[in-house]
Amino acid sequence: MIIADAFKDGKAFMPFITCGDPNLDITEEIIYALDEAGASLIELGIPFSDPTAEGPVIQSASERALQAGTTTDKVFNMVEKVRKKVSIPLAFMTYANVVYSYGIENFFQHSAGLNVNAVILPDVPFEEKDEFAIPCKESGIDFISLIAPTSARRVETIAKQAQGFIYLVSSLGVTGVRDQIHGDIASLVQEVRSHTAIPIAIGFGIGSARSAQEMAKYADGVIMGSAIMQLVADHGIDAPDKVYDFAREIVEALKD
Repeated sequence: MIIADAFKDGKAFMPFITCGDPNLDITEEIIYALDEAGASLIELGIPFSDPTAEGPVIQSASERALQAGTTTDKVFNMVEKVRKKVSIPLAFMTYANVVYSYGIENFFQHSAGLNVNAVILPDVPFEEKDEFAIPCKESGIDFISLIAPTSARRVETIAKQAQGFIYLVSSLGVTGVRDQIHGDIASLVQEVRSHTAIPIAIGFGIGSARSAQEMAKYADGVIMGSAIMQLVADHGIDAPDKVYDFAREIVEALKD
């Protein structure tokens, strides 16, 4: 599987989960549930103590995961088991310090050995990305670029250098479900598309089938995290079945 496979059958549903919440065994079961439900790509969050891009739901998930003893090596071991059963595209989403601590080249090489297809580091400014993006590419992994409403004059440069897909941030601020997504998403997508043919996936704030359908009108895929991790927070070890039901609802909505 490669990143392009996530977009080959229509609008892509790209769920995010925090690895290790409530524990890595449940994370593994949630991955299988999302795959069975028809997810196109799964973003695996490696927990970090100061996840600056995250809202309260995912911050709390990271705290629980770390308290449960989740480490980068344990996440890698879990993914190794997962890869024996599923071939769905996978992306790691974490923070620069996690990669630094592990060793930049070691992190990407280990990820490549697990057939991880992409890495997202939301706290790395575009101008400083080469320290990560170059060894990432050398390992055969796509380094995902983010474009936000504040990207302004940098949109063309970011878009032309993008790999895999572009993560389009729908709203200012941190992750989390929003009642309404403000801003001119259509214009931002149109501008990005004028510079690249790489797929665009919209994230931040999408929390329901209705909002997923709305954002899918503009983009090639939708990214959802906080709504899923709220289910995990609410249901704990019983979360995999709840996540499956929710994911099926989103997948069906994106077909309409």
